Amino acid sequence: MSELPLLSARDLGKLYGPRIGCEAVSFDIHEGEVLAVVGESGSGKSTLLKLLSTELAPTSGNIRYRMRDGVTRDLFALTEAERRFLLRTDWGFVRQDAREGLRMSVSAGGNVGERLMAVGERHYGRIRGTALDWLGRVEIDTDRIDDLPRDFSGGMRQRLQIARNLVTHPRLVFMDEPTSGLDVSVQARLLDLVRGLVAEMGLAVIIVTHDLAVARLLSHRIMVMRHGHVIEQGLTDQVLDDPREAYTQLLVSSVLAA
Repeated sequence: MSELPLLSARDLGKLYGPRIGCEAVSFDIHEGEVLAVVGESGSGKSTLLKLLSTELAPTSGNIRYRMRDGVTRDLFALTEAERRFLLRTDWGFVRQDAREGLRMSVSAGGNVGERLMAVGERHYGRIRGTALDWLGRVEIDTDRIDDLPRDFSGGMRQRLQIARNLVTHPRLVFMDEPTSGLDVSVQARLLDLVRGLVAEMGLAVIIVTHDLAVARLLSHRIMVMRHGHVIEQGLTDQVLDDPREAYTQLLVSSVLAA
């Protein structure tokens, strides 16, 4: 594993007119590392995720990514074709609403198979076999392979979205509130599944969440955002057990009081 960061953000900022989306955000993430970005609604964490995944262009700063050939590139200097290829292969994006991350009119197996076809797989039998394997890995009954996602529960849709994203063995996965809106028992199973797959595959993950319990369970490091700025960052247990900033203390105490 390289000692160089997989992704580096430097002085990253996004303005919406006079309003700050985020400002002066800098960090590195390495392979096998999970970084949680936490904060209240409006703190800038979703803007940051959209910048990192190139869905938004920054107003200031830059993001550099180490490609599979070892060359580190400025993400916003990539061609549109290069950027789209990254999104289809090297990266995954697990969205809060699975309907945005799945093709709802395509079967469960087809959703997984589409990603394989994006990396050049054309053999129907191998595609279906790999899709079956991945449905099993994310605890979806394999006899549901030809069912449409609209017939799945919320938890099953999220697990299918995870299978669709991980089937190409990406190196970096973005997650936007992946457990939001799910029952507590479903959340627990999903988090357990994600933690196991992340460890097994050595993924780098950037997860945005307002839930500090999710951050504690999944992440190695944590960044706390408020009003578009990173106000505290460090090892997850360190920050959550001994928060330095008053705002972080408030976040942690509100979870304990809940």
